[in-house]
Amino acid sequence: MTTMGPIAEPAPNSTPAPPAALTADQQTKYDAFLAEVRAWETLPESSAKGADAKPLDDNERMWLTRECLLRYLRATKWNLTQASTRLRATAVWRREFGTEKLSASYISPENEKGKQVQLGFDKSGRPCLYLLPQNQNTKPGPRQVEHLVYMLERTIDLHPPGQESLALLIDFRNTSSGGTPGLGIAKQVLDILQNHYPERLGRALLTHLPWYVSIFLKAINPFIDPVTKEKIKYNEPLTDHVPAEQLMKASGGDIDFKYDHDVYWPALEKLAAERRAKRVERWEKAGKIIGESEVYLWGGEEQSLGGGKPADANGDAAQANGDAAAAAAAAEVPASEATPAAAVPVEVAPLTDSAVAPPPVHAPGTNADAALADDVAKLDVKDGEAPKPAV
Repeated sequence: MTTMGPIAEPAPNSTPAPPAALTADQQTKYDAFLAEVRAWETLPESSAKGADAKPLDDNERMWLTRECLLRYLRATKWNLTQASTRLRATAVWRREFGTEKLSASYISPENEKGKQVQLGFDKSGRPCLYLLPQNQNTKPGPRQVEHLVYMLERTIDLHPPGQESLALLIDFRNTSSGGTPGLGIAKQVLDILQNHYPERLGRALLTHLPWYVSIFLKAINPFIDPVTKEKIKYNEPLTDHVPAEQLMKASGGDIDFKYDHDVYWPALEKLAAERRAKRVERWEKAGKIIGESEVYLWGGEEQSLGGGKPADANGDAAQANGDAAAAAAAAEVPASEATPAAAVPVEVAPLTDSAVAPPPVHAPGTNADAALADDVAKLDVKDGEAPKPAV
């Protein structure tokens, strides 16, 4: 299979596990949390002391879904006070950081060599985000952090209904042991991942680890929460976790993928924008309420909390076919050969891998991507507890 653009849909048998039902106590806490958040009328424009407040806009209200609130409750072990504090802090951070304003054209220079690629889905329907720091092409700076956030947001845009987490595929092949990530960037990346994207890491697949990263990971292993340990896999065959038809050849799969920025970048932007437009349409149709179902918004078979009906089956099929056709066009293959539920092929020259080293040790790396990879071992450490600030 060959493709040069993102893949529109997971493989047919790659489906998310159903969420656990809430206990009576959890439902009571969720109801109280929802009532509190729906009462928010304004939020500070920044985290600065005395910052002016302004009303929530539609993008912010749509972001405050049922599943969003539940992620913060789970991340704080159902502590309402902590969940409220953390959710409010993230909402303010999103304003200050400008997550809704990061444009593809502004971020484009950071990804010209393909150091981050969203491609395919794992066996649980998690979208896969490849981190390939060996393709680093810029010097450390604020836009490297913005690039990471932009790619996280686009990966979330492509989630299939019912899936909330993503898979990170971090390949360390051809990684140099020279250089260190900037301390400021490493701290900022760690803070963003821990505090503003809780419960988003579903799987971290680390391959071709350099000796210095392996030593660090062994040292911190006793301090990693058992739940988090289950999420991080080292040097395992990636086809154990990702269907071969959704995995790059360079990683052991069947997709012949070659990164061509002029093809991939606009294709990713277009597909993500189309998905977001559909969510906005569903959200508006259902009454624009805080606490809406993400399953409904992402096009799943669930009625909205505002009374909107699940997407029409024919409409979903048409959209899937449209997505497949778009992906096929990006890949320069006939639309008849692109199947909505399977990977759309890619032409890929063998990709070398990314280096990552943990900030505390400042293992070698050259960018925010390296900082991210280094911090993967800390992601969601002590799941359910309010994360400690990066130091």
